[in-house]
Amino acid sequence: MKRKAFAYITHAGRLLLFRHTDYPEAGIQVPAGTVADGEQPDAAVLREAFEETGLAGLELDLLLGETVCGVSDLGLDEVHHRYYYHLRCSGDPPQVWRHWERDASDGSPPIEFELFWAPLPDGLPQLLPAHAAMLPRLLARLGLR
Repeated sequence: MKRKAFAYITHAGRLLLFRHTDYPEAGIQVPAGTVADGEQPDAAVLREAFEETGLAGLELDLLLGETVCGVSDLGLDEVHHRYYYHLRCSGDPPQVWRHWERDASDGSPPIEFELFWAPLPDGLPQLLPAHAAMLPRLLARLGLR
């Protein structure tokens, strides 16, 4: 069982998304990553959000939900317990920027992300299924659906 934390970061009616600049086939995603041994999922989501975006001062709003599923469709013989959180970004973040994740949990070399804001609810591009799983709950939470 691997635990994963997903961050739906919102600011001014927008959701933060990213692309892997070197791996466009990875699709459009929200910040997410592995919960370390002994780490609480709410701490992990804040850590992962900062590592992948460089945004400091994100505020945890709430846990939107959890799923438990196998990931054989990804070619892995694992089960993931996924935690989906809503985080709020205050201040005046850039509209588009690049950030390098330097502390990947799998020990891989630094990964460059292109981050951007997408308007909610109608400006969202198609996300990977795991990354879109709790969008309906987020939109309901924000009073948008």
